[in-house]
Amino acid sequence: MKRLLCGALATIAAMLAGCGAVKTAITPSSNEPVIESQGITGDASDPRNRAKVHTELASLYYSRGNMAVALEELRVAVAADSNYAPTYSVYGLVYMDLRENKLAQENFERALRLSPTDPDINHNYGLFLCQTGRENDSIKYFLQAVRNPLYPTPWRSYAAAGQCAMRKDNLKDAEDFFLKALRQDPNDATSLLLLGQIRYKQGNLEDARKLVSRYNKLVDPTAESLWLALRVEHKLGERVAEASFANQLRRRFNGSREYQLMQRGEYD
Repeated sequence: MKRLLCGALATIAAMLAGCGAVKTAITPSSNEPVIESQGITGDASDPRNRAKVHTELASLYYSRGNMAVALEELRVAVAADSNYAPTYSVYGLVYMDLRENKLAQENFERALRLSPTDPDINHNYGLFLCQTGRENDSIKYFLQAVRNPLYPTPWRSYAAAGQCAMRKDNLKDAEDFFLKALRQDPNDATSLLLLGQIRYKQGNLEDARKLVSRYNKLVDPTAESLWLALRVEHKLGERVAEASFANQLRRRFNGSREYQLMQRGEYD
């Protein structure tokens, strides 16, 4: 879920380039973004412009795990323009990460009151609902996000909806959401892996093999993806391929739950 959340932030953070206000660099000593002034395009005294820049900076600090600085940037953004909806959405994400769920809820709701059709806000609120045990409620916000024709990453919301459906063991809806995500982006890694897991449960081993293979080629294999690939080959009776995945799992993730399951021979 974290991968999806960070992906949702990318839309906000990417606006920095268009703003022309700042660029970031990582210092070896602190691993924190260093802001290099390049001159703000447009009116630097405009409250909305200041709120936008400080919200974008907050999202960058948030993505690097510096919640204290992110909160300070958000306070500056609110002081500049208290009606800029994305500020409250990022506030919600920060408080969600800090497990301050009441504050997260309040900020997401305020963001939605200010901009009810904003796709990023709807996506982020959907993530919050899913992570706080309200999976069924979360789906409508993901679907609201993808209804916006200007939303640049609809596959992220479909993939997130699929994950939430899986958490409720609703494999039929999850399958549908992952297929929609892959129609939008055939290389969406989350959808490839989780649809592969569904295909494995359905007994469609060839499809499961293709999906997890694509995943492992697109991104660095995880314990989860190696375990799925291993189980597929085990069921297909391909012992050489199974041994190869077992060796990778042992070498790279010998402290994982998946490795322990392999050790015990608990393939299903």
